[in-house]
Amino acid sequence: DKQRMKRLEVNDPVAMRYKGIEQYRKGDYRSAFGYLMKAAELGELEAQYSLAGMYRNGQGVEKDEGMEMYHLEEAAIGGHVSARHNLACLEVINKRHERAVKHWIIA
Repeated sequence: DKQRMKRLEVNDPVAMRYKGIEQYRKGDYRSAFGYLMKAAELGELEAQYSLAGMYRNGQGVEKDEGMEMYHLEEAAIGGHVSARHNLACLEVINKRHERAVKHWIIA
């Protein structure tokens, strides 16, 4: 619709995220990645979290644990509770239990 297009044209981060999720649900992971990356660059936390999942699963990008961690950290720093929880889980997998506990306390 026209309203959504206007919001995309002015780089509204929430509109970018919604467009990215729409593309993701259609299976167009490359396009989804582009929209989500732009939203994340504009500070959209849910987009950061979604990008972490795309890097974890290799959807639209090569699997990359480092980039997954980066996007989880960015979302967690901004206050995204699920990102903080997932960081804790990754710390347990990497046998860094003290760091994991700190993440869970913050979450």
